[in-house]
Amino acid sequence: MSTSSEPVAWLTQEAYDRLKEELEYLSGPGRAEIVARIEQARSEGDLKENGGYHAAKEEQGKTEARIRQLTQLLETAEVGQAPEDNGEVGPGMLIEAKVAGTKEKFLLGSREVAGDSDLDVYSEKSPLGAAIHGLKAGDKTSYEAPNGKQIKVEILSAKPFTG
Repeated sequence: MSTSSEPVAWLTQEAYDRLKEELEYLSGPGRAEIVARIEQARSEGDLKENGGYHAAKEEQGKTEARIRQLTQLLETAEVGQAPEDNGEVGPGMLIEAKVAGTKEKFLLGSREVAGDSDLDVYSEKSPLGAAIHGLKAGDKTSYEAPNGKQIKVEILSAKPFTG
């Protein structure tokens, strides 16, 4: 359960529907396929040296983790239209900024919103995301990187991400 002070993930309706479809597949047919592979490999004998069994069990663990991740995300996500085009940095916005002197373009929000694009994504909970949230073009700030260095940031633009 999300608290009101904790940012929630913003998803487009398209991203929400895509993730819900993935969750339904993984929870139903995907799970059944892995269980069938585990049973097949188990019937082959000694489990200690059974590579197929261990691979299927590892895949099962990854699938269950993805199911938990998707369930939590879909339960707490804010679904809707792209954010208002007011130039303010927030979840769902495509940001152009100078970060440590280098011009970068990235999405602020969830990796899931970006889908298959090669766009960099920063969470609004990340040090960079938290530092720039609420800023507008022309605003400057800095944040502390994990290595302790102060990184300067200048917002160049913030526009709604449309996919």
